[in-house]
Amino acid sequence: MTRIRATVNCDMGEGYSLYKMGDDAALMKTIHLANVACGFHASDFSIMNETVRLAKTNNVHVGAHPSLPDRQGFGRREMAMEPEELASCFIYQVGALMGFLVAHGLTLNHIKPHGAVYGMTARDPALARAAVGVAKTFNVPFMGLPGTHHQAAAKELGVPFIAEWFVDMEYSPEGKLLITKTHEPLSASVVRDRVNRLLEEKRITTTTGSLPLTEGVTEVSICCHSDTPGAVEIAETVKALVDRNNAQLQ
Repeated sequence: MTRIRATVNCDMGEGYSLYKMGDDAALMKTIHLANVACGFHASDFSIMNETVRLAKTNNVHVGAHPSLPDRQGFGRREMAMEPEELASCFIYQVGALMGFLVAHGLTLNHIKPHGAVYGMTARDPALARAAVGVAKTFNVPFMGLPGTHHQAAAKELGVPFIAEWFVDMEYSPEGKLLITKTHEPLSASVVRDRVNRLLEEKRITTTTGSLPLTEGVTEVSICCHSDTPGAVEIAETVKALVDRNNAQLQ
C-alpha cells in the first residue's frame, strides 16, 4: 500500500464588516495552509489584517484566495471574463493581501482561486494560463485541481503546483469536482473514510464509488471549507489523520 503525503488547507477570512463566516480562530489551529479571501467575494481590510495576524500566531502559511468580483454571490456564480481581465482582477486582489503580509513580516505562500472561478480556470486553458500566470508574477506555487488545466498550465509556465482535494465536496463519477453555493454536513465516519481512501489508496471518493488520483501526484493538500457545518470538527479529524499518515512516511 503506497501512502501519499498531505497537508490541510482552509479558505479563511470570509466574513465582512461585523458579519462572521466560520470560526477562523479555532480552524487556524488545525491547518497548515490558509487561503485568505482578498475582498472580492468576502473580507475587508480589517478582516484581512486579523486573518493574517491569526495565521502568524499559529505558524500557518498564507496563500491568496482571489475571486470573481461577486460579493453578493460569494464568488460562487460564474461570469464572463477574458483572460487578461481575469489576470488583472487577481493581481489587484493578491496585491491587497501582500500589503498585510508585509506589515506582519510574512511572505505569500501560494495562490488558489475561489469558488466559481476555480472551476472556470480548471476547464478553460486560456483562463488557467491567466490565473497561473499571476502565481508566476508573484513567484509562488499555484494550488488547484490535479488532472485539469490548472496542472497543465502550471507545467507549461514553470510554476510549482500544489494538488488539492476537497473532503467536504462531492466528485462526479468521472472525477469532476461538483462546485455548489453551500456545503452539506458530513459525518465523522464519512470524513475518515474519504481521507483514508485518499491517503492510503490514492483514490478519490466519487458519488458512485472511487477513482485513482491523477498519476504522478506525490503530495496533496486537503481542503476543509470554513462555511461547512461542523467545519472545526471536520478539520480536526482531517488534521489528526494527516499527521498520523505523514508520521508513517518519515
